[in-house]
Amino acid sequence: MSRIIHRASSRKSSVQRLVAAGLLLAVTMVGCSAPSSQSSDDKEQSAQKVPDKPSKPVSLEILDVAGNLQLTQGMIDEFQKKHPEIVSKVSYSKAPAPELAGKIKAQQQAGRVQIDMVLTGTDGLAAGLEQDLWADMAAHQDAIGNPDYLPPAAEMAKLAQGKGTAVVYYPSGPLFEYDPAKVPNPPKTPQELLDWAKAHPKRFQYADPANSGPGRTWLMGLPYLLGDKDPSDPEKGWDKTWAYLKELDKYVDVYGSGTSETMKNLATGQVDMIMSTTGWYINPRALGTVPKKMKAGHFDDMTWVTDAQYAVVPKGVSADKMSAVLNLLHWMLTPEQQAKAYDDGYFYPGPAVKDVPLSMAPAKSQQVIKEYGVPEFDTWIDQFPKKPSLSSQAQVKAFDLWNRQVAGQ
Repeated sequence: MSRIIHRASSRKSSVQRLVAAGLLLAVTMVGCSAPSSQSSDDKEQSAQKVPDKPSKPVSLEILDVAGNLQLTQGMIDEFQKKHPEIVSKVSYSKAPAPELAGKIKAQQQAGRVQIDMVLTGTDGLAAGLEQDLWADMAAHQDAIGNPDYLPPAAEMAKLAQGKGTAVVYYPSGPLFEYDPAKVPNPPKTPQELLDWAKAHPKRFQYADPANSGPGRTWLMGLPYLLGDKDPSDPEKGWDKTWAYLKELDKYVDVYGSGTSETMKNLATGQVDMIMSTTGWYINPRALGTVPKKMKAGHFDDMTWVTDAQYAVVPKGVSADKMSAVLNLLHWMLTPEQQAKAYDDGYFYPGPAVKDVPLSMAPAKSQQVIKEYGVPEFDTWIDQFPKKPSLSSQAQVKAFDLWNRQVAGQ
């Protein structure tokens, strides 16, 4: 199944800036911050008795807004097959992350929640936290179990604020990807990248951070690379980052609307270097979307910005369906099931829990990573420090500032 979705170009125009600003305003106007305590809905659902197993087999509707099914569908399908007494059927649907909050909120307001579980990245997670859409999963931690998370995955799990469960993890980036025939001496520092971009205008590209993992990790990784005052505060602590990106903007012609667009442009020779991550380097090359000859690089003294994807449950799901989801999540977080998250390198490595070596992965995953992976990735993962992504509120602020100060120039 192809994992690369091409989107229309996102150009630095007034239309782009107005649309981006509108989307951010729609997210932030509904709620200014995550709730500091349990809402009445949370308390009502927590008080509702959730059985160990459903009273009868249930069908689950699962919505994926993160491309997560390519990592976890095998886990889910096997659970349904082996536990038909819990789940009789699973139906899947997909949607862009920006549509998630509106879709769920409309169902909740109508009193007919039809989505039982959502698989999302930090973007959809943050939008739901801002609007208080997700059920309290911390109240059901005993049923899920206590996953033996890798330390960086445990930090990412905290971003869910008890309203979601981290199911996969990877160190992400920022890495860059380039055509070695066009970039014989890849940059070692952000300043060297800036110098290269100045000498080769319009040949470097990254995607809108609000809709791109590589774009997001580039944005959040720069404060560490540049020695900014406070990497956790994009508004008051990123003076060097915003100055750098404004200067780089002079030599960037197009910001991709998503990562897939930048990969396509690299593959067709429209650009020579783009921002990437471990998974985005391996997977498109394995699929043939990007030529195998492309190379990946890192900056000296980098800090990994980690990433994760989550399972969240909308408020309003019945006790029986919540029971089925809890059983499913417990299953998905076992080492045997986590090994499937290696997939075709899309979220490399992928497992969120400890002691899941590549040797446990399906044979196909092992072969893909052997052929298209980079042995140095594991060395780099061990070598450089790791920091979690920004909190949901800080991400919204960072995207807004990027739209106004960088893309909006």
